[in-house]
Amino acid sequence: MSRSNLSLAATPPARLTLDAQLCFALYSTQLAMGKIYRRHLADLGLTYPQYLVMLVLWEADGVTVSALGERLYLDSATLTPLLKRLQAMGLLRRDRSAQDQRQVCVTLTQAGRDLWRRASDIPQGVLCATGCSPGHARVLKAELEELRANLLAAAALPENRTAPD
Repeated sequence: MSRSNLSLAATPPARLTLDAQLCFALYSTQLAMGKIYRRHLADLGLTYPQYLVMLVLWEADGVTVSALGERLYLDSATLTPLLKRLQAMGLLRRDRSAQDQRQVCVTLTQAGRDLWRRASDIPQGVLCATGCSPGHARVLKAELEELRANLLAAAALPENRTAPD
């Protein structure tokens, strides 16, 4: 019998519905957030992941690729193409460290530093789009950071062990 001809004998339990899934609420919210960022970043010519890289570099210029990856929760296979594209755009440089040739240091160019001024209104524009007050946004951010920490801790557990309910 084909899959399309199969029907469930009963309605799935509430915990197995799409609307009951925390992961779907997070996923669909990220999609909506991405649409807002695309609109705000279009004038800068940046994608959202490129913007995140630039935020880290505006905060602390001259970091290693590995430190950048740790800060953004990205592996080098994902980060390297982002950095190459930003370098091709003239926003940053990647140079081998003089102290350790295995390390690559990422520094902003003058154009990369200048872009910071043009990006300064983005956080306020995104906050307005959320409909949240600054205080509520801070609370949501803290809750999401706690959720991320819990998920990372659970992911680090051996596969046959899960965190308590």
